[in-house]
Amino acid sequence: MTFKQYLSLCKPRIAVTIALTAGTGYIAMAKQVDPLALVLLAVAMALGSSGAAVVNHVWDRDIDGLMKRTSTRPMVMGGSRPRALLLAGLLTAAGLILAGAVFNWVVALHLFLGSFVYVVIYTIWLKRRHWLNIVLGGAAGSFAVLAGAAAVDPNEFMLPAVLALVLFLWTPSHFWALAILLTEDYKRAGVPMLPVVVGPQRTAWWILANSLALVGSSLLPWTLGLLGPLYAIVAAALGLALLAFNVKLVMQPVRFWAGWNFAASMPYLLGLFIAIVLDKHL
Repeated sequence: MTFKQYLSLCKPRIAVTIALTAGTGYIAMAKQVDPLALVLLAVAMALGSSGAAVVNHVWDRDIDGLMKRTSTRPMVMGGSRPRALLLAGLLTAAGLILAGAVFNWVVALHLFLGSFVYVVIYTIWLKRRHWLNIVLGGAAGSFAVLAGAAAVDPNEFMLPAVLALVLFLWTPSHFWALAILLTEDYKRAGVPMLPVVVGPQRTAWWILANSLALVGSSLLPWTLGLLGPLYAIVAAALGLALLAFNVKLVMQPVRFWAGWNFAASMPYLLGLFIAIVLDKHL
């Protein structure tokens, strides 16, 4: 395999998202931000995420070959399984060692648990069996923000737990919108994503219901006195915008609005991250 193919196995966009999530957890807890510590944390989390992604590629190579979106992934095209698994092991071990050596065992534990949820709970156990796959699998992102917070103070729990809840609730709304776009792919591969099981209309209602819980949870840091009014204003504005896209999808459960819902979910999360950073350090 080429370097580009090995990089593809690591799902770099997900790795960057995990690194940003952990960094937000760190910044939310730190009185003063150490740039070197922040970089090392991001590297450790990206390594762990990449290792889990490689295992996902190896395990799903059969169904990836049945879906248009994933039909050209390296493992489908004949990539070496032993080499890929060796890469996964090296990346995960490097991430765990870096997290434990530079920070503490709690950070390493959260990194491990995030990888475990993504590989074992989501990929191996639930993805091919139940539509709750992405709901429980979404906990993988929650462990990233917990890891970031533990890098500052492993004994502080309230704010990290609330932010982890926000991450947990964000994932289904984000992914179900994408699943509407890829319904035919998932049907072809026999993967019971929610739109395959209940159709796009009921999925749109599920997205709206989940987003209502998401927006409510996003305001908890303010209502509990953990973050200030700047964060609350931004979170409320972003939440209303996201819900507006959700309502349009309920009214018209078509690919166009599913695409807009998926596209809107990323800036929503990034906006929350930025609001947390500004609220804590302005």
